[in-house]
Amino acid sequence: MAIGILPAGPRDAITDVAGVRVGHVTLEQGRDIHTGVTAILPHGGNLWQDKVPAGFFVANGFGKFAGSTQIEELGEIETPILLTNTLSVPEAMAAGVEWTLDQPGNEGVRTVNAVVGETNDGFLNDIRGRHVSIADARRAIETAQEGPVAEGAVGAGTGTVAFGWKGGIGTASRHLPLTLGGWTVGVLVQANYGGVLSVAGTPVGQELGQYLYKAKVPEKSADGSIVIVIATDAPLSDRNLRRLAERAFVGVARTGSAFSNGSGDYAVAFSTAMDVRRTAARRKEQAVYSELSNDRMTPLFQAAAEASEESVYNALFAAHDVTGHRGTVRALPAAKARALVRRRTQPRN
Repeated sequence: MAIGILPAGPRDAITDVAGVRVGHVTLEQGRDIHTGVTAILPHGGNLWQDKVPAGFFVANGFGKFAGSTQIEELGEIETPILLTNTLSVPEAMAAGVEWTLDQPGNEGVRTVNAVVGETNDGFLNDIRGRHVSIADARRAIETAQEGPVAEGAVGAGTGTVAFGWKGGIGTASRHLPLTLGGWTVGVLVQANYGGVLSVAGTPVGQELGQYLYKAKVPEKSADGSIVIVIATDAPLSDRNLRRLAERAFVGVARTGSAFSNGSGDYAVAFSTAMDVRRTAARRKEQAVYSELSNDRMTPLFQAAAEASEESVYNALFAAHDVTGHRGTVRALPAAKARALVRRRTQPRN
């Protein structure tokens, strides 16, 4: 489904940004266990030695995002980014630390800022069982690869719910024409939030009779969270990466998010460009970084908004029905939703 005005990359995924890798570990066992881990690696080298500039933004802070304060303070990421469920953050952090310490060249490392985001999958998953292990999270890191990215009920999206339908992992990308820089922006989301679903401007949630406050639905039905990971090959400062992360929520707003009281809504953005990479050699000396100016940011803002919006739709459209710990969550009826969008967007005679 075409969203916005900019073209997608060849995979329409965060891995269209060269070097970015994604790995999923999906845990499904019987009725009670529906959870997992997703790992995003900014590049395939030693992340602690060759840190990437990064920015972080909070739209609503009801949640846990480990490592965020150091990203805000230093403007860089030095480990894989891990996504999982709310009560498995400690295991994911331990995996990020262990994996980093084990990398050749890190024998003298004494501090690691593990980066972990989460959403609560406690309806479909027995979240109190804390079924994600350190080994599971390490496997997500170690199996991460470039190429196509699985979407829907996989990895950290295995047990998530969005707009009352089955949520999950979604990804998308946008490639700017050479006249606008030729840069790529890729997004991956863990969608687990509520509101009134809108798809490409079509009020799908209302049309299908499933939306916030219908027939006095309790407010808690909108609770949940979204974590957005944004990658780009544009040479951006950490300050402009924070601005890029902020613009991702333009896309989330377009999907009909309520940004409810109980929702943890976080975005982290990083650049893979060698011109701005925080290498060990650069960190030892006075370094000069060739970064994109403020005046050239607007096309990247547009790309982040479009890719974030589409990533949510891709998570919903790729999902399937799941019967879990406390009940069944149906997938969005994709054929009906597409028909509604086509009907609204077809030109009238």
